[in-house]
Amino acid sequence: MSAAAARRRKQLQARKKNDDQDAVNLRLQALLASDELGDEATAYEALQLAQSQVRKRIKSADFPAATGLAYEASLSLLKKNRVSVASQLLSLLAEVLMETHTEVSDEWIGRIEELHAAHQAALEELTVTGPEKLRLQRLQKEFLSKTLGWSNDLGTVRFGHTKLHELLGHQCWTISKISPSASTDKADDEEDEEYTISAVAMRSEAVTNMALAENPTQIVDWLKTLSPPTPEQTKMGHQCPPADRDALLTRSLLLLCTIENLRDANILLHGFIDSVEERPMDDLLKSYMSKDDGKSPAHVVFGSMLLKVCEKDKKTGPLYSWLLRSFKKEMDFMFKPQVIQSYTTKIGKVYFNIQPPPSMLSMMENMMGMMGGGGGGGGMNPAMMQAALAQAQAGGMM
Repeated sequence: MSAAAARRRKQLQARKKNDDQDAVNLRLQALLASDELGDEATAYEALQLAQSQVRKRIKSADFPAATGLAYEASLSLLKKNRVSVASQLLSLLAEVLMETHTEVSDEWIGRIEELHAAHQAALEELTVTGPEKLRLQRLQKEFLSKTLGWSNDLGTVRFGHTKLHELLGHQCWTISKISPSASTDKADDEEDEEYTISAVAMRSEAVTNMALAENPTQIVDWLKTLSPPTPEQTKMGHQCPPADRDALLTRSLLLLCTIENLRDANILLHGFIDSVEERPMDDLLKSYMSKDDGKSPAHVVFGSMLLKVCEKDKKTGPLYSWLLRSFKKEMDFMFKPQVIQSYTTKIGKVYFNIQPPPSMLSMMENMMGMMGGGGGGGGMNPAMMQAALAQAQAGGMM
């Protein structure tokens, strides 16, 4: 075969390949625009074609076209209520955003918000319930988690974009309403599926994300919907977890102090005192300082004292250490106490220069890294403690 004939043959093969690819793309566009996209078989055909076309565009380094096609196809499927099929394409979209180093822009944050709204609307239209609804909501949570990771790694906002934290927080709270009860507690190292999606786990993740979203008022609104502590949960030396309402308040306050956002911590605390806590604060304070009234220390008082000592200078380190010791048993019964310990360790280091052991420092940094993933000794200074408490009362916090 002559060189000219060989070139001609390659040209014909390339043209045929391009024609075939154009035909695939035309078929995909026709399916996405068709009313038949609501049929399961048609939806799966569109999914397979979209996946292949996205990968083709990545291979040819046409990254905007790849991410744009994944977004458009996912939205089309969701608008036809094909939630399960769309979830597979949403997962691919999240991976492609990271793989192609797509810029974390306002446009893309808006697109993710639009896809999430379409997902929730489609679920409402389908009126699915039970395990299937939980499965679909968990898949959406995974999509939002991946996009949050993308914004954390490639964006400019510490711990990830606040809007994505907000979306993920709402999603976790939604899942908590349909998740198994956490009344049968398990050890922290038991990472089976049922436990990791339990209501308490999802609520904890929800307030964590909403704190990172800098939206403390939403946390207050959520806490309003939860039950107050029972007599068993307020009994001194109780062997059960504290009330979810109280534990979530403490978790949120500790996190906000850890990331040095005392502004939102104060908004959260005052909102809780004003619209959630029914018990008189004076009574709770007296009980906190009493050793013989049979009551466990109140979370809202711990939070008030925590913020006050964090707003002081490093000389209040001994008071902070005493505060942790006085509240240790409550924190030990909270969900994932090792995370709580990483928060208290970080607070001690940042505000009071209390240096943790190297092993604890490593765990603390790992925990903080997962956002996007006790202090040293020192005796209690009674005069300092009384002065701080008096100042807290005078400021209307207690």
